[in-house]
Amino acid sequence: MTMPSRATAQLTRDLTTGLKTADLEEFYRDLHRHPELSRHEYRTAGKLAARLRAAGYEVTEGVGGTGVVGVLRNGDGPVVMLRGDMDALPVRERTGLSYASETDGVMHACGHDMHVTWLLGAAETLSAGRDAWSGTIVIVGQPAEEGGGGAEAMVADGLHTRFPRPDVVLGQHVAPGPVGLYPHTPGLVMSAAADVDVVVHGVGGHGSRPESTVDPIVTASHIVTRLQTVVAREIAARHSAVLTVGRFQAGEKHNIIPPEARLALNLRSQDPEVQERMIAAIRRIVQGECAAAGCPVPPEITVGGVFTSTVNDATLDHEVAATHRELFGQDTVVDPGPSMGSEDFARLAPPGVPYDYWFVTATDVATWEAAQGETLQEKFAHVPGNHSRLFAPDLSVVAPGVQALVSSALTGLAH
Repeated sequence: MTMPSRATAQLTRDLTTGLKTADLEEFYRDLHRHPELSRHEYRTAGKLAARLRAAGYEVTEGVGGTGVVGVLRNGDGPVVMLRGDMDALPVRERTGLSYASETDGVMHACGHDMHVTWLLGAAETLSAGRDAWSGTIVIVGQPAEEGGGGAEAMVADGLHTRFPRPDVVLGQHVAPGPVGLYPHTPGLVMSAAADVDVVVHGVGGHGSRPESTVDPIVTASHIVTRLQTVVAREIAARHSAVLTVGRFQAGEKHNIIPPEARLALNLRSQDPEVQERMIAAIRRIVQGECAAAGCPVPPEITVGGVFTSTVNDATLDHEVAATHRELFGQDTVVDPGPSMGSEDFARLAPPGVPYDYWFVTATDVATWEAAQGETLQEKFAHVPGNHSRLFAPDLSVVAPGVQALVSSALTGLAH
């Protein structure tokens, strides 16, 4: 039987009374100084693994590449999986922090360093408080969330067969917004996404003789323009969808028409059928424009980086949200509705296993108050968000983020 949210909140307070916040803050600063790109999270994984071993976990490294799995068995009870992603982004930091990235061109611009810190804090807290609960905790340090593939790689490497199969999977993400909010959305919370790479093959030549070429830049430009009609004219207004051309690469010199042009597209939707329709439209438009231009070779169209939608178990989300209200205050839990952002978190849950994924806002008070606007949404648009070179979660969220994850684990263990 599920433990009442008030009792779970109180138990969380009791277990985190001696939380070593200063130590965790320093752990976070260290991770932030030393970001690592997807599938190269060796140092981050090593530091997490070492701390988990010291806390009494059975630790396995190298799962799905650089993934870390820690298992703490504590008698009969549910198996609760807690996940934190570890990878950084190819972003040049401009925060001005004293602990800014020391790796040029790489930054924890999405807050995964905070996720690992929360994960470690929760793991150590639950280990120290083993007398208060029973069951099994599985800690997952996941590589390669950015771009997708990390969760799938861990599952393919035996996450559900080599280790205890979870009954509940839980995760949280740092987000822009005034410190002290815990956004929860039952049901659809994150959208499906996919990346599409396009290569347009033309015929290169001298800029003075365009008639002897098939200009891939002109053709690719027509493709970019035509792609803007996919969402506007092919997707019903009741559906949410986004199609972005994130990269257009062609040519090296002013007077040379290149032999090819490359486009990198990203699409997002909240309905699998809409995603399929968008991909089909992209294929049709690209192939049609290339045929109209007389390209000598058909275009290359590669679909990858596919994220499934993240759909929270409504019952589990209500339980975790209720505990967070008791723990942090009734007004701290809000429902922002589905996001167009995407995650591979859902792939960590075996079919039929409930999961819950929520957010912890982390914009410092001064930045938030100085932001333009009066309402939450107006200010939200004017503070640095995830993937920004200015994104800097406030350290005041370290302790409450640990409490949020501990309380959710206790909720799962009480099932």
